[in-house]
Amino acid sequence: MPLLERPVGVRAARAKDRAAIDRFVRAHPDATPFHLPEWGEAIAAACGQRAHLLVAEHAGGSLAGVLPLTEMRSPLFGRALVSSGFAVEGGMLGDPFAIEPLASAVRDLAARLGCPSVELRGGAHPAGWAVDAGSYLGFARPLAADDDAELLAIPRKQRAEVRKALANDLTVDVGSDAAALRDHYYVYAESVRNLGTPVFPRALFREVAARMDADVLTVRHGLEPVASVLSLYWRGTVYPYWGGGTAAARGLRANDRMYFALMAHARARGCTRFNFGRSKVGTGAAAFKKNWGFTGEPLAYASWSEGERREVNPLNPKYALMVRTWSKLPLPIANLVGPWISRGLG
Repeated sequence: MPLLERPVGVRAARAKDRAAIDRFVRAHPDATPFHLPEWGEAIAAACGQRAHLLVAEHAGGSLAGVLPLTEMRSPLFGRALVSSGFAVEGGMLGDPFAIEPLASAVRDLAARLGCPSVELRGGAHPAGWAVDAGSYLGFARPLAADDDAELLAIPRKQRAEVRKALANDLTVDVGSDAAALRDHYYVYAESVRNLGTPVFPRALFREVAARMDADVLTVRHGLEPVASVLSLYWRGTVYPYWGGGTAAARGLRANDRMYFALMAHARARGCTRFNFGRSKVGTGAAAFKKNWGFTGEPLAYASWSEGERREVNPLNPKYALMVRTWSKLPLPIANLVGPWISRGLG
């Protein structure tokens, strides 16, 4: 297939395209786990948000590009087509000539579905779309050869915290069964409540773990889980994606223990790179990752809209009161109401 052969059209993916899409994504150098059909299917199954997938084709029927989409509908946060829903990456993927046909097709799809905007997280930027390259930073770097080298790769101040964490009475286990997911949800739900954010549906973690290459690493103090992270694995990179700690984690330095243990676990699995994910510019989360020796690189997100573009961001001033109020809710209430709200965040 000539590299710059123009695609002849864009259409919705069909069931019989599944193997070709999988091959295309896995072969493309810019692909992420969020481009896999399994990601959108997990979101749809867990959150009830419909998955769409557009494919651009060459004349002979070979793929020129793919665009995975989640149709987000929420009474609180509005409607949008998002590539990819609940992901930090996963925008347009394909040959240069496929980008504008995909852009035209997704605008038409948005109009048919009644979605006033389209959000692309990473990937190519269609001409004329708004691009935000100043809000988020991505943090990734190579893993060191072993634990000793990894410690030396961490700046001195944070290295001292990791050494203290290693000296504490903490244990680590890894799994992906129902018990591991239960303990992860227990920790994660408390963590995001404390941050003023509604927790995702329990089914989201279960569906992602069942469909993707993923596992859960949990740090315990005695028998009590105090920090836990669900990670994705993709082409030699570990993505610690949904992680957090309980109120006790801070004093125990359990989060430091968790990430250092994950580095060792990922290395044992054959990973060579650690993707610490994205953080909002100027936040404590971004500073935490910098303290670990990661350099933040701007993430560029493109969007198109007819009318006001939705702004789903906990730092948005209009959500400030909601965040403060949510962080004070009793955990059982937050866990009951949170999934209904968060399924529309995307």
